[in-house]
Amino acid sequence: MRHLKAFYVFHVTAESSNYSKAAEKLHITHGAVSKQIKLLESHLSQMLFYKQGRGMCLTQEGELLKQYTDIAFNALDNGIKKLTRESNKHLEVSCEPTLTMRWLMPRLASFFRLTGIDVRLSTAGGPVDLNETGLSLAIRRDDFDISPEYTAHNLVNEWVGPVFSPEYWRKSQNNLGDIVLLHSETRPSAWSDWSSRSKHTFYTNKSKSFEHFYFCLQAAVDGLGAAIGSYPLIVDDLKSGRLVAPFGFTQSGHKYVLLSHTERLGSNELEFLTWLEKTMSLCQPETP
Repeated sequence: MRHLKAFYVFHVTAESSNYSKAAEKLHITHGAVSKQIKLLESHLSQMLFYKQGRGMCLTQEGELLKQYTDIAFNALDNGIKKLTRESNKHLEVSCEPTLTMRWLMPRLASFFRLTGIDVRLSTAGGPVDLNETGLSLAIRRDDFDISPEYTAHNLVNEWVGPVFSPEYWRKSQNNLGDIVLLHSETRPSAWSDWSSRSKHTFYTNKSKSFEHFYFCLQAAVDGLGAAIGSYPLIVDDLKSGRLVAPFGFTQSGHKYVLLSHTERLGSNELEFLTWLEKTMSLCQPETP
């Protein structure tokens, strides 16, 4: 593109509102900034700045051009970040907090040994803006409207059911009305949803609520009551005997998905997806 340098100098100057500050950022002289701006104004036949005090303000035409340079240079920056991620064999991945702590982190060392790809995790739930955050991928439970600009790769159907510490179940199984039902503010309808799908109901029960689902499950492990466990999140506890699930599991109607920018994945992303699909396929209960 002709005058690409001038467009970039304009972009930096528009953000700085000052030729001298722009010159410092660009490591060029004040005069070089002024020369590039005049070149661009001549090319476009438009005034882009006017002087106000010691600073420079954008004209109406300058404001419009800045909207386009923001889009162009942000897109270029994101593209460079993606190319760098590919060449450096690492991925920036966002994952639901409880899934991160109870399932993904204990398995990442195995993925790294297998592929050499370093997965750098951040935790969040619900809608995500991959472009704004510079993320490669996001792992989510599909309990929100997923933006059509993303591709959702199905990982595993979610199965849920009440889970107890073995000792708590031994003491409570003959009087189900005394069981304390543990709730999470992030999944407030977990018990009612499970009840409607499984046709089981607990009556006259006390309840206790926690801010996060992770705390709710940990409270069940610690024998404070019963929680509705999502199978991938409690599979290790079941195998180790820290939790039992006497009522079994039923499908919640949700699934875990991997969100990506496009359907066509880069090599690192494809390796991660393939590994997730294979590993999470083991996170389903045995059914009669």
